[in-house]
Amino acid sequence: MAYVDGFVAAVPTANREVYRKHAEAAAVVFREHGATKLVECWGDDVPEGKLTSFPMAVKRKDDETVVFSWIIWPSRKVRDEGMKKVMADPRSRTMPDVTPSAFEGCWCPGSGR
Repeated sequence: MAYVDGFVAAVPTANREVYRKHAEAAAVVFREHGATKLVECWGDDVPEGKLTSFPMAVKRKDDETVVFSWIIWPSRKVRDEGMKKVMADPRSRTMPDVTPSAFEGCWCPGSGR
């Protein structure tokens, strides 16, 4: 069974191109360490909710856009080993710094098919 890491983040809208370059560079590293697919979705029609929503989950500010992304791994074991390698890979530290403040609090790993 495949394993999916997903996340939701608020990214400054003005940093869209910087974020895109960061995501492209990160995808290379993740794939080299076992990920089979990475998907980045820049919010276009992401409504505010009344009780909960992506914008509320990431405390999106007026000058930010919600990003919804996921990484597919062949298995949980491959993901666990691959993530250790990604975090240790020196390229992970040389990518453009566009990590949104809400990013870390919204990392949502889970299994999928």
